[in-house]
Amino acid sequence: MNDATTTTGELKARLLTFVRERDWEQFHAPKNLSMALAAEAAELMEHFLWATPEQSHAVVRDPVKRAKIAEELADVVIYALEFANAANLDLAAAIEAKMSANAKKYPVEKAKGRSEKYTEL
Repeated sequence: MNDATTTTGELKARLLTFVRERDWEQFHAPKNLSMALAAEAAELMEHFLWATPEQSHAVVRDPVKRAKIAEELADVVIYALEFANAANLDLAAAIEAKMSANAKKYPVEKAKGRSEKYTEL
């Protein structure tokens, strides 16, 4: 599997099969999944704690650290996909709606090269 050939739907289906084989749906309430997602995101952030932006680029290039970072990122995405499964959310539709809203909040002519919040542009 790779990003170029695997769809979000395929990932969600594979994850749902994995969860159902283990009878884990009983534990996967939206509350629990949102908390697990936050915990895994914190573990990902831990790899970059106290690093400058420049140093963070070096961290992801280090082969040993990169493998650990990939594992943490996978955990984050897995919990996000499982949250979408548990909440019966169409992730691609949610992303498309959010990107459309963001395009209106952050028009290129105002936001290009700037990091301010849309209310400050």
